[in-house]
Amino acid sequence: MSLLQQESREAAGESYTKGTSHVIMATVIAVVLVSAAVTIYVISGEKPPAATGEIAEVWAHPMHTETSGWDANGAEIPKESIDQVLLFTHVKLHNQGKQPIFLHQVLANLTLPDGIHSSYAATPSDYERLFKAYPALQQWHTPPISPDLTIQPGETKEGTFVCSYRMTKADWETHKTLSYTFNFQYLPALTVDWKGAVTER
Repeated sequence: MSLLQQESREAAGESYTKGTSHVIMATVIAVVLVSAAVTIYVISGEKPPAATGEIAEVWAHPMHTETSGWDANGAEIPKESIDQVLLFTHVKLHNQGKQPIFLHQVLANLTLPDGIHSSYAATPSDYERLFKAYPALQQWHTPPISPDLTIQPGETKEGTFVCSYRMTKADWETHKTLSYTFNFQYLPALTVDWKGAVTER
């Protein structure tokens, strides 16, 4: 092989190598651009949740009661002890979507050492009856919010609901976390964690 042929082959090899590096570089750039385009498409396509929630205040009322030991006819029956904790929550719910949203269920979720204990919110009529049954609580009465309501676009609904737990005050004091689940028709549930203190009254 002559020196001229060798130089010619080396030049062709260099040219081929340079061409290959350009192809690799172009492929890398194309992959980066496509990935960026897909990311932008996904982010721009994500919609904010239709509902937002804010817990403004939480307070609890532990109760221990005993039955009278007599039935409606005056016959003696064994006395029964009842322990429960009434959990009052003041909430603000906002519809930031473009369509009405329909709340149909509210739960308060307590994490205790043995797991999660959930309780449904009482209806506004039961909420009002509670304050009549226990007049000492009347000083903390605020307007109720229904666990079954419609929120129009741009509207904020605000009020208080109550949940009841059959447990002693000692059991209540062992709770680790408290969260709320707001279930809407045709929409994902909204979960709101409460990080503040729970006042006992």
